[in-house]
Amino acid sequence: MANSTSSFDRRANHLLRLIQLCGGCVPLHSLQCQVSNSVIQTLLDKELVQVQNTGRGFLLEIAEDF
Repeated sequence: MANSTSSFDRRANHLLRLIQLCGGCVPLHSLQCQVSNSVIQTLLDKELVQVQNTGRGFLLEIAEDF
């Protein structure tokens, strides 16, 4: 079980690095095929990222407090 948790943490950390490399925000629709919704939800729950409605779509961006 610990192996699946560490794998999950690696995916979450990878997503955070990806967002940082993309300038701090990425369109949410571009991630949904590559990253599971549970990884995104976990980062939202930990308040490491936030979702912004641009009126033309949603952006997943690193929280300012992070």
